[in-house]
Order: sequence, then structure tokens, then C-alpha cells
Amino acid sequence: MLPWTRAPRPPRARRTLAALLLAVAAAATPTATAAAAPAATAATSRGWNDYSCKPSAAHPRPVVLVHGTFGNSVDNWLVLAPYLVNRGYCVYSLDYGQLPGVPVFNGLGPIDKSAGQLAAFVDKVLASTGAAKADIVGHSQGGMMPNYYLKFLGGAAKVNAMIGLAPDNHGTTLLGLTKLLPYFPGAEYLLNAGTPGLADQVAGSPFITKLNSLPDTVPGVHYTVIATRYDEVVTPYRTQFLNGPDVRNVLLQDLCPVDLSEHVAIGTIDRVAYHEVANALDPAHATNTDCASVIG
Repeated sequence: MLPWTRAPRPPRARRTLAALLLAVAAAATPTATAAAAPAATAATSRGWNDYSCKPSAAHPRPVVLVHGTFGNSVDNWLVLAPYLVNRGYCVYSLDYGQLPGVPVFNGLGPIDKSAGQLAAFVDKVLASTGAAKADIVGHSQGGMMPNYYLKFLGGAAKVNAMIGLAPDNHGTTLLGLTKLLPYFPGAEYLLNAGTPGLADQVAGSPFITKLNSLPDTVPGVHYTVIATRYDEVVTPYRTQFLNGPDVRNVLLQDLCPVDLSEHVAIGTIDRVAYHEVANALDPAHATNTDCASVIG
């Protein structure tokens, strides 16, 4: 699906600030019930998270999908997971970064701890499939957090390709709104105490500083970053790109100028971006990605 038009919406700054405040409020007063949680079997019924799957000679590595902030292992991948399964991949997704008493919405816990959850999940997938390495595809935080796994938790020995859709690899300014935090006493403390996964993503945070204390890439891993110029969450959007000898940085609008996908759409519905993901997973058989890729 290609979002040719965008629905009317509030100004970016007001929308982002509202989302930030809602996130803090939800984490501070978790009143949601487990009834809202998606069925655990939904992913398996759609053909992924099938631990009987064995990678083929054509696609010898399992693909691990890593959701973004507020996402989960099902909702983030309702389009991409079947897209890859239909192309013959063994596909798996995990939940990470859960907060006590907050169902459905994940990716809110400390990101270094989330990277440890990813490490355990990759080990589980490799043991199940018998593969030596996996490929990782992540959206937003899920495209950045695995870099901590690769750099600090030994993940580089177990990962062939790291593909990020709108990843905040160098943190985000949230359109500069985080600069307002010092002017609101207690707001920064509440953000750190209530939703550390959000605080960790702010440009200049201790987590981002540690993540980027080493070079962007790790030898032996093939990196692809797919960004959109209309990203309103990871800003400026060019901070998503990586520097390194084995990196391909892709701007969605260079492939399809009329694609108006923003931060959420590029990871959840955009078939042009997904075609580029498929190319990154199997570069030997890559085909041209353009606006017509929505029918591929």
C-alpha cells in the first residue's frame, strides 16, 4: 500500500508534544486492562513465529522483526511479516521493553535491557532454525536498538544484515521539543522514571552517547537504512543514516518521489520500503525499487 495522500492532522509540534505527554501519563498511571492485548496466536496464524520453519537454500537465514516504541510483535508487522513469509523467509518477531502494568504498548523500558531481550530471542531463533546467522529488520527504536546488541552484546557474530526503517540511530530532537524539558520542573524526571525507553532516545542522552561512542557499524554486518523526508518523529531525518564501509542509506523519496509516508507508515504499510527491505535481504537478486513496487 502506498499512502498517496495524507489525512488532515494537527501541526507536527503539537502532535508530537501530545504524544510525549500521553506516553508519560500512561506509564505513570497504567490503568489499561489485559483484555486489550492482541491474541498471542495471531502472529503464528499468519505464518510467522513458526518454530517448525526451516530456512531454504534460497533464503538461508531467518528474519527477526523488531518493533518500534509503543509497538508490539504483532501490530507492527501485520503487513511486512506476511510479505516476507510469502517470499519464502522464516520470519520471527518479539516483544521487548515491557513496563509493569502497561499491556500492548512495548518498547518503553531501558533500551540496553531491551537489547538483552533481543539477544536472547536471536539465540532462540538460531537454535530453532539451525542457522548460523539471522537478518534483522527493525522499525524506529527497533532499527536502532539492535545496534547496541551488535556493538556491546556480541550480536555481530550472529547477524548478517541489519535493516532499519526510520531508525533513530543518533537519537532524535523530537522537533526540538525535548529542549523545553528544563523549563518544566519535574518533567524530565518523570520522563526518565516513567518511560526510560523514550528518555534513552533523546539526542545526547547517556544511552545515545554510549551507543555512538563506537563507530556506527561493526565489521561483518551489512547495513541498510531506509528513511523518509516526511519523518516527524526522528528529526532531522538525515540523522538516521549511518557512516561505514558496508552501509546503504536510502531516502524513500529518491525511489518514489510521490511517496508521502511518514514515520509510522514507512514501517507498517509502505510497500515501496518493503521492496527495498527484500532487496537488502537478498541483494544478489535485487530488482529496481520505484513507485510501481507497490504491486510487487
